Amino acid sequence: MKLKEIELRIIHLPLVRPFRTSFGTQTSRKVLMVKVTNENGTFGWAECVAMSEPLYSPEYVIGCLDLMKRFLIPALKSKQDLTAENVSTILKPFLGGQMAKAALETAVLDAQLRASGTSFATYLGATKTKVPAGVSVGIMDTLPELMKTVEGYLADGYLRIKLKIEPGWDYEPVKLVRETFGPDLLLQVDANTAYTRDDFDLLKRLDEFNLLLIEQPIEEEDILGHARLAEYITTPVCLDESIVSAGVARDAIEIGATSIINIKPARVGGYIEAVKIHNVAQAAGIPVWCGGLLETGIGRAANLALAALPNFTLPGDTSASARYFETDTTEPFVLVDGHIDVPTGPGIGVDPIREVVDRFTV
Repeated sequence: MKLKEIELRIIHLPLVRPFRTSFGTQTSRKVLMVKVTNENGTFGWAECVAMSEPLYSPEYVIGCLDLMKRFLIPALKSKQDLTAENVSTILKPFLGGQMAKAALETAVLDAQLRASGTSFATYLGATKTKVPAGVSVGIMDTLPELMKTVEGYLADGYLRIKLKIEPGWDYEPVKLVRETFGPDLLLQVDANTAYTRDDFDLLKRLDEFNLLLIEQPIEEEDILGHARLAEYITTPVCLDESIVSAGVARDAIEIGATSIINIKPARVGGYIEAVKIHNVAQAAGIPVWCGGLLETGIGRAANLALAALPNFTLPGDTSASARYFETDTTEPFVLVDGHIDVPTGPGIGVDPIREVVDRFTV
């Protein structure tokens, strides 16, 4: 295809409740949205999941906007025969910017698949029509507040609970949730790199709670440290921020740094690379699951398609729209019997509600 027009807009959506992790608290979601239109008038949508500040990753909304306008978009517009499959090659000379690149690749892929009448799920290789949904529970001010929140999500039907943890908010909240809701609850924790190699004994205390996994406990660059932790504790170690490509995933698996992988397409440069990571893990017998970054319906639709691939065997963070937003950018995704349907329409399978997008555009 040849790109005729690219529309960039920043929207500002309030969250239904503050979401606190080890790197900060969010009360709203500022989202950089991308719309591409080709020479035939076919459009494609995507969102860049970078946050407002470079806290979770080096990328942030205004930085991604500048990178796209200054370097990435001119590189794509110069091509007469652009395809989603060659976006990463075209953009490779520009270092970093995985989330910005992923947004552009996804928008191009959405347009490409809409033109051919093919769904994201079909293109990526999905084998399921619905996926099990877990929910991520942020750090709370008090234990009673945590318990009320977890109880509410279980009543909603979520099949897995993930607790955000940090030093000082780990053993006691995990212990209370496990004792209150029983041994059959699918329970895991996520540290977002909040610990160090000096904290191995502290993390080992969590072994008694039979957790599904502990996600990204130490610094993302410390792959060897994760391998040593995996030898020291019995809780499975899951890598998230560390996994930035299929090559890194292969190496982490080979040295025993991870026995489960959280795949976030935006963190690895897009869904095409995400599928490669899925395939590497599947070949090694390593299960994967799909993480979330507070996506609106645009990003959630594509994530659901990815989570429907065969080696996504654990519930992901593909929660219902109502978990985060009172008003979503698309028709809301709804939890039914612990699962969410995978969109089947062309491209990502959903369209933004323009009145909503326009209303929240800043």
